[in-house]
Amino acid sequence: MASSHSSSPVPQSNSSDAFFKKEMDATKRFRPLQSLPDVCPKEPTGNVGDPSNLCDSPSLVVDQHRWTVYHSKVNLPAALNDPRLAKRESDFFTKTWGVDFVDTEVTPSFYLPQITKEHFALYQQEITPREKVHERCKNICTPKDTFDRTILHTHDKSRTDLEQVPKIFMKPDFALEDSLTFNAVLPWSHFSTAGGKGNRDAASSKLLQEKLSHYLDIVEVNIAHQISLRSEAFFHAMTSQHELQDYLRKTSQAVKLLREKISKIDKVMCEGSLRVLRLSLTRNNCIKAYNKLKLMATVHQTQPTVQLLLSTSEFVGALDLIATTQEVLQQELQGIHSFRHLGSQLCELEKLIDKMMIAEFSTYARNDLNRPLEDDCQILEEERLVSLVFGLLKQRKLNFYEIYGDEMIITAKNIIKQCVVNTVSQIEEIDTEVVVKLADQMRMMNFPQWFDLLKNIFSKFTIFLKRIKATLNTIRSVVFLVLDKNQKTRDLEDTLQKNSAKDSTVDTEVAYLTHEGMFISDAFSEGDLPPVAPDTTSQRNTSPNSEPCSSDSVSEPECTTDSSSSKEQTSSSVTPGGVEMMISDDMKLTDLELVRLANNIQELLYNASDICHDRSVKFLMARAKDGFLEKLNSNEFVALSRLMEGFILDTEQICGRKSMSLRGALQSQANRFVNRFHEERKTKLSLLLDNERWKQAEVPAEFQDLVDSVSDGRISLPEKKPAATEDRKPTEFLIVEGQKYATVGTVLLLIRIILEYCQCVDNIPSITTDMLTRLSDLLKYFNSRSCQLVLGAGALQVVGLKTITTKNLALSSRCLQLIVHYIPIIRAHFEARLQPKQFSMLRHFDHITKDYHDHIAEISAKLVAIMDSLFDKLLSKYEVKAPVPSACFRNICKQMAKMHEAIYDLLPEEQTQMLFLRINASYKLHLKRQLAHLNVVNDGGPLNGLVTSDVAFYTGNLQALKGLNNLDLNMAEIWEQKR
Repeated sequence: MASSHSSSPVPQSNSSDAFFKKEMDATKRFRPLQSLPDVCPKEPTGNVGDPSNLCDSPSLVVDQHRWTVYHSKVNLPAALNDPRLAKRESDFFTKTWGVDFVDTEVTPSFYLPQITKEHFALYQQEITPREKVHERCKNICTPKDTFDRTILHTHDKSRTDLEQVPKIFMKPDFALEDSLTFNAVLPWSHFSTAGGKGNRDAASSKLLQEKLSHYLDIVEVNIAHQISLRSEAFFHAMTSQHELQDYLRKTSQAVKLLREKISKIDKVMCEGSLRVLRLSLTRNNCIKAYNKLKLMATVHQTQPTVQLLLSTSEFVGALDLIATTQEVLQQELQGIHSFRHLGSQLCELEKLIDKMMIAEFSTYARNDLNRPLEDDCQILEEERLVSLVFGLLKQRKLNFYEIYGDEMIITAKNIIKQCVVNTVSQIEEIDTEVVVKLADQMRMMNFPQWFDLLKNIFSKFTIFLKRIKATLNTIRSVVFLVLDKNQKTRDLEDTLQKNSAKDSTVDTEVAYLTHEGMFISDAFSEGDLPPVAPDTTSQRNTSPNSEPCSSDSVSEPECTTDSSSSKEQTSSSVTPGGVEMMISDDMKLTDLELVRLANNIQELLYNASDICHDRSVKFLMARAKDGFLEKLNSNEFVALSRLMEGFILDTEQICGRKSMSLRGALQSQANRFVNRFHEERKTKLSLLLDNERWKQAEVPAEFQDLVDSVSDGRISLPEKKPAATEDRKPTEFLIVEGQKYATVGTVLLLIRIILEYCQCVDNIPSITTDMLTRLSDLLKYFNSRSCQLVLGAGALQVVGLKTITTKNLALSSRCLQLIVHYIPIIRAHFEARLQPKQFSMLRHFDHITKDYHDHIAEISAKLVAIMDSLFDKLLSKYEVKAPVPSACFRNICKQMAKMHEAIYDLLPEEQTQMLFLRINASYKLHLKRQLAHLNVVNDGGPLNGLVTSDVAFYTGNLQALKGLNNLDLNMAEIWEQKR
């Protein structure tokens, strides 16, 4: 009963046992049924080199003569019947399963799989078609009547007896493990207590036990009956069993003999070889363990080594060591418990190095920029700078240049402040205790002191920019070296890809030739083989000093910890300063990032120039608050402008780009200077004109020298020579290119003012257009004002002249001619200094020239008009009568002589002749009108003779004047022509 209820390790089924005869898949986790010890266990399989496979499973060759667990045999009922139990008859459960039986949950076995319906799905798919075929055949074939009536009768009786047994025991899925089945077979209502106390409960228990025993007897009788029906077959099977035992005995003896021989062969031939293999594996494992420990010892020293490198500011080396250690931890020491926190510690250390590098770079920038500004533009600690830049690039801290930019701003402020403090401390007139503010102290300086201070600041800024340029060029060179390294790496990768493609082509050709049965040496000569790039991996693996890296194979060499996969490839480069650098391949920066960084560094140099210019502008504006710059004279402002222009050109040459702030400030101050310059000279000219009496002035020697220098092509104010000027006396006329010019003092000063404008343009080229406009305005003002004073007779009220004489008019005309002479020279001077797009401004000189010529023509017309009114007055009273010459003609000749005397020394001879020709034409016109009025004709009569005598007197007197002897008067025009 107990054996029938014990659980089987394989699932039970009421169907045919074809499922159990079918070969099971090796991947299934079903545990095979082993009822007997394995007579011939399997030899150990698997890898020979695995020590676990060699030692774990028993070997019958070695262990056949000693006792193993496979020799144990236990009787199950003997194990279940506990002889120590006192009352075995008291309860069914304690009788069958022992006194320690309790109703507890059975723990599932770890060695038995959990069988579900899915495990039988494949079997059902295979057996369903067969079952259908079987049912179809059973319906077609009628069953044979193989039993006689007696057997049938016996069978019916046995069936009647079996019907007494409840159907639940006949079910194929009968199992007491099921709670419902258990309650149906053994109702709990019959057992009130576990010990079976009480008479009623004991009787119920005994009745149930007898009933079950009765059922067992019926089943055993039917089994015995079935055995008796098949006794012949049973005895035949027993006979065959005896023969089989004989065969098995002989076979066992043969197997025993074979095993003894195999055992001897194993000791002689196999045991030594297997021991060699086992020892070889042990040796390899020991070498691996030693190398691992050696590598662990090296990794263990990472943090002290990093601290040592950081103490010497070797940031790049520390970062490389951290990166290598991280790679080793991830690849070769992964899973080592003692190093579980080392990775995070190295990450924190790397973050600390980032902060240290930024702080170190900030300190370097501060020390570099705050060095004494002497004529030394050498780079401060170039190796340290290169190391810092490489470390920052390695950590992708691409905004480090902003730190340098911030330090530049602070240093530029300090440079100006220090220069002002040093200059103020040397000036005794400035009491620093009374005047506390530095700006106020600076405003107390005079121009030479302030000019020297500005010059000192500009020189300091120039050295400052040169140092910045040298430092930034070193940083840019490092960036470009990394960029060049990236380019070379890409080229090398492309080359390797091309070589690998060639290698694959060669391998294909070799494989084809081998397949065709040809020797490679027949197809390729030794020189024809294409060059193949050496495989560093294969070379490393075949190195004689390398150790095996696989525990599964002895022939494979081991990969050492210094493999190339865990080391960074480096290349050597040299900076422009001669510092050798090792560039590693782990700088994962793209070309775009590097180019952008190089551009930002170059832009930082431009910003440095802008910073210097901005600080200089603030310095200028601080001094210009009280109008100091506007009060400078021309020489001082020109010196200031030249100094600023020189500094601007120096910074442009250093930085390679124009900075507009200082140039704009200079232009602004220049515009103010031009306005003040022009207003001063215009006011001066106005005062001179208002006080001018329009009399010929003597020409000092310095003005003659000034004119001579202009004639020689030097449009500038000559240097004063006081010793030479005292020995030379003034002259009456100004000699300009061989011509005499009688001038007034105002025009001489005007020429000097004009040259001041021209010289100012030479000194300050940025104000050329403004000066041209202002000079045009000045020349127009002189023309209009002189016209008002002379032609408009304004000088009568302004100066108090009694009348405007012909001499005043002639002198004014000659002065205007002198200015007109210099206008083309001034135009050429400005044209050479203007941009082509500004040439349109030269039209102002054309307009001025036209205005001056018109003014000169008006003066000439005025002189003619004076004589014309005189002729009209005198000739209107002319009568043809004796005596000859008449009083009218005497008076006319007298006035003509006065006119000639007034203008001859002032105007050139050609202009005098032209003027008198015009006067003579007016005279002939009035005389002709008067003769027509008197009816005097050219008929040779007495009246005609008198007129002819008077005209001859007029002609003789006029031609007797100096310079008019060859004047063609053409007096025949006074007579009316006969028609």
